[in-house]
Amino acid sequence: MKKIGFLYVKGAVPGFEDFGHLPTHLLKENGMVNGLPAHRELDGLIIPGGSIVESQSLTKDLKREIRLLDREGKFILGMCSGFQALANKTDIGRKSPCPVEKEGLGLLDVTFHPMIGTDRVEAEVTGNSFLTEGLIGEKVTGFHCHTYGEIRGDALSIIESAVKRTNYRNNPRRIVSGVRNDDGNVVGTMVHGALDENPELARNILKFIDASEEDIEEIHDANKILLNEIRGEIGVNTGIRADYRTAEGSKSPRAVMIASTGSDSGKTFLTTGLAGVLRKRGYKVCVLKVGPDTRDIVPALYLNKEKMQPYSSIKIGGLGWKDLKDTLKDVKSKSYDFILIEGVMSIFTGLLNQKTPFSGAEIAKAVDIPVLLVAGCNKGGIETAAVDLVGHTEIMDKLGLKTRGVILNKVYDEGIAGSASSFIKLRTGLDFVETVPKVKLAERGNTPEVEIKLEDFCLNAMRTVEENLDVERIIQIAEEIEFNGYDSFDDILKVFK
Repeated sequence: MKKIGFLYVKGAVPGFEDFGHLPTHLLKENGMVNGLPAHRELDGLIIPGGSIVESQSLTKDLKREIRLLDREGKFILGMCSGFQALANKTDIGRKSPCPVEKEGLGLLDVTFHPMIGTDRVEAEVTGNSFLTEGLIGEKVTGFHCHTYGEIRGDALSIIESAVKRTNYRNNPRRIVSGVRNDDGNVVGTMVHGALDENPELARNILKFIDASEEDIEEIHDANKILLNEIRGEIGVNTGIRADYRTAEGSKSPRAVMIASTGSDSGKTFLTTGLAGVLRKRGYKVCVLKVGPDTRDIVPALYLNKEKMQPYSSIKIGGLGWKDLKDTLKDVKSKSYDFILIEGVMSIFTGLLNQKTPFSGAEIAKAVDIPVLLVAGCNKGGIETAAVDLVGHTEIMDKLGLKTRGVILNKVYDEGIAGSASSFIKLRTGLDFVETVPKVKLAERGNTPEVEIKLEDFCLNAMRTVEENLDVERIIQIAEEIEFNGYDSFDDILKVFK
């Protein structure tokens, strides 16, 4: 049987896509497969995306085996962070006044630099390699989801993406999104989903390893076993297992929105933790993001082992991947138990823009979804966070939103938080008022916006949610949802008159 390795180390996101259903064997930190060195046992290797570079997950044994695979002419495909691992180095200092560089394997003669990209893209094949042989001039589809996406260097370009937005701004152009080494057996690409959405690329890999029809059937059978193994674990190499079960008596998924009073509230952290805890309890969870910045739900997908889907990003104001109505239709065709929708910035951000919808509030109202509202105490203090929660809740009530609970996050003083909780309950009438302490994470590695160490971020998020939030109550708060249509801009303005 032909053996296609799949790198399974901390920081890798193995469930992000199916990789053409090609991987058959997991390659871990020791560099061994079936008790033998990987370069002797494997016919090729796929390195997934995630935060492999930031997490520094490549051991000396792994580096040696990957280099030996290359030396023997076997194929190596790196996707996004996997691509960066094959490069010379990556500057992860997006918010640093000077470069913060992480060394790669140097198998692809490029360097990476900060550039945010979260588009669904159409790309053109511009060069031959084991992946793209015979496809020059053909179009392929997929998506970008990266923070460090600017590629510089002398490696031969094989794929160029047509992007609409980078770094949060409209800037339509073509950019290099895939390169190869001189021999054509090592390839890196930033186009996630390329093997799933473009079967001809997967067929080229099978052709490169001389896979017969019998080999292909064996590969697909082995892949099913491998996927079950991967999806049975929460995160990567955590030892935390979860068995899938369907929520009893549920006709369709129950849903809740995690919204906030502003950016840096910690809603990504809490959404991630809640997704992991629900998955640990056996629920199949769908995590969606309001707006285009799909990077925010990557940590939840890391724990949850769910794919980034075409419906993962809910379109607002023309930004994002899919309209809400179509998103719900797609989600309900799957066998999810829960839908977690993470908001964008404040739930009111964009509310007074005449484009409809352009805010989390409009998305929440359109499906009549229960909302948990989060406020961070790290900027204005606990008192300000409490006042923000009360003010937001009052406006949300006027808009007809279902505010079902509030969370004071990043609490640094239990006494003040107790007084603040009493104030919130008195002013809003809510009885679900939770407090979450400030979690000590490294200065870097704690947010998708900069550098993220997925394993630290995610396991801290799960532990924090388990210890501080009433998850059973949240399960009860969630409701089945339907698309009811959007309020007009004039109707929204009436609330403020």
